[in-house]
Amino acid sequence: MAAKVTIQDIADALGVSRNTVSKAINNTGVLAADTRDKVLKKAQEMGYKQFSYINISEISRPSPVSDTAVSREIALFSGNFLGNSHFASTMLDKFQRELAQLGYSLTMYRVTRDEMKDLQLPASFQPERTAGIACIEIFDHPYCQMLCGLNFPLLFIDSPANGFDKPLEADRLYMENQREIYRFIKEMVRRGKKRIGFIGEYMHCHSFYERYMGYRNAMYMLGLPCLEEYCIAERRPGTPDEDEYRRYLTANLRSMKALPDVFICVNDAIALDVMQILKHLNYSIPEDVYLCGFDDSPESKVVTPSLTTIHIHSQAIGLSAVQLLMSRINEPSLNYRTMYIESDLIFRESTED
Repeated sequence: MAAKVTIQDIADALGVSRNTVSKAINNTGVLAADTRDKVLKKAQEMGYKQFSYINISEISRPSPVSDTAVSREIALFSGNFLGNSHFASTMLDKFQRELAQLGYSLTMYRVTRDEMKDLQLPASFQPERTAGIACIEIFDHPYCQMLCGLNFPLLFIDSPANGFDKPLEADRLYMENQREIYRFIKEMVRRGKKRIGFIGEYMHCHSFYERYMGYRNAMYMLGLPCLEEYCIAERRPGTPDEDEYRRYLTANLRSMKALPDVFICVNDAIALDVMQILKHLNYSIPEDVYLCGFDDSPESKVVTPSLTTIHIHSQAIGLSAVQLLMSRINEPSLNYRTMYIESDLIFRESTED
């Protein structure tokens, strides 16, 4: 794969300053027309694709739709179906509305398992129409690395779990995953609930990894042991389907000699599965064990008992995603950024609230 062409590469090829190239590509500042044309021509010859069409100062307010903007698209890549229970359903509504006000359209592409395995773009993807790419539920690290080499403005809304390895060369946007878990555990300790377990594959994605580390860090800071017999957190080989994962959870929960005081689940979907499995095993929530999820999904409010969870501000994530992506389109040479959007703990009946 060809090396990514940078503004500095273009400047070196023309013997001009980096600032001159940036002005030409981003249509900013004062620059002679022939100089601007020369820079743009060289950029196209060298395969530079990250041209800007919107000024960052326009991001926060509606902009008139121009002919140039109408022809530009933002591609959304997703590895999974995003149902109404997924936090992204609300986030994408806000994301699309904000893009439309800026004169951009949004085209969604489902990346199949075969495409991900073979490092191929979706068959219907049209790079010549694409101004930038946003990714959600794309957690295959080699595939993400391939996307980083395409010379498109690129944003990951959540990303693969890579621990302390070199981060992806792209902007990254997450919900805050650790603070409210610490707050929850501290409150449980205040109530005398000190045996606390964790459920969820912590290497599934970066957010799951952070939630697991938030759990472990909070336990350490509060002087509590992380007992492995209360955790179902290891990474499972392959991509098990939902029924298979429920059987896996059932086997692990049934084999526990005793339940902890509290289970923290990596998201609401798993928490709701755990709730049903425990009921089948003749345990009662919250009488026998407290349960906490993460996401504040619609189901968490109506299930019996209602689920204590951590609320994700989906619309704030959608707005921030537009701001990050537009600023990257406007200035491709910016340092890569990681942004977090706050989350909030919500107590409900599954912890006797």
